[in-house]
Amino acid sequence: MNRIALYCRPGFEKECAAEITDRAAQLEVFGFARVKDNSGYVLFECYQPDDADRLAREVPFRELIFARQMIVVGELLRDLPPEDRVSPIVGMLIGVVDRGGELRVEVPDTNESKELMKFCRKLTVPLRAAMREQKVMMARENPNRPVVHVFFIAPGCCYVGYSYSNNNSPFYMGIPRLKFPADAPSRSTLKLEEAFHVFIPADEWEERLASGMYAVDLGACPGGWTYQLVKRSMMVHSVDNGPMAQSLMDTGQVTHHRADGFKFEPDSSKIYWLVCDMVEKPARVTSLMIKWLINGWCREAIFNLKLPMKKRYEEVAQNLQSIREALAAADISAEVNAKQLYHDREEITVHVRRMWSAIPGRRDERD
Repeated sequence: MNRIALYCRPGFEKECAAEITDRAAQLEVFGFARVKDNSGYVLFECYQPDDADRLAREVPFRELIFARQMIVVGELLRDLPPEDRVSPIVGMLIGVVDRGGELRVEVPDTNESKELMKFCRKLTVPLRAAMREQKVMMARENPNRPVVHVFFIAPGCCYVGYSYSNNNSPFYMGIPRLKFPADAPSRSTLKLEEAFHVFIPADEWEERLASGMYAVDLGACPGGWTYQLVKRSMMVHSVDNGPMAQSLMDTGQVTHHRADGFKFEPDSSKIYWLVCDMVEKPARVTSLMIKWLINGWCREAIFNLKLPMKKRYEEVAQNLQSIREALAAADISAEVNAKQLYHDREEITVHVRRMWSAIPGRRDERD
């Protein structure tokens, strides 16, 4: 198996391909990307047979921006016989995967492929049983073993492969399944909720998303992102010239500042979280976030960068590099990650966690 398959948002295949090509070259792994517009996935074919497995192990999945999932696959299985689709799939995996811990039968996130979902659910049970019989999978699910993937791109056509459980998306199809809260003021609330799931490990939520924390939401109106902070019992400064949802104001946890988010400066040193979903040029938002982080006005930040129509990967890479260089120049150690989330559209979501501050006489706890 000498290919990497990456799931992505339909329409962003070129960006996903550019990114994996760049990351592979950094590891001196060479190959070429196969891209089909609006397919919802990319194939990167390596010139050397073992290099696909190396990419799956050594390219940190959490650092990939446009990929929802990353798996090692072989040749496309075509024209699976309707009377027995299981045997060819299992046969492809024998000798390749040894005692996988989980099976996921998936499709690209396109309207055409979603029609296959019902079939995938029906196939999963007999396929899992056959894989266990052939020792391709363990008798019971094990989160520490590789994940077996069967990726259908059309009826009777699928890629078969695996991902490493310590370097993949834990979500089916790479998509967290979230339900829109009926009392939220806008659907944008799901962007921030998904960001928490993607960027903050579940076992750290009690510490980093704790009740009583102070947060700032820039460009808050009508309050979709503020809602997520209030839901976690935080005290929120919501900054926007527009009106906030009355339901949020009634909680007593929200202070509404009718101000320009680019001009607002906090008068409290207790701010832990900064969130921002303003419609503005990426470079301008990036500069604002750098200002907050360097001044020590927040400890962690989650914000969206709206993407241009062309050279989107280049724009993203440039802005992330600007953040890293500015923080390094200020002697601030920080984690910087970005992801195009399922609930994003023409944008990416960035998370920055400042590990310690460069402000004289002040030092945050190192984690």
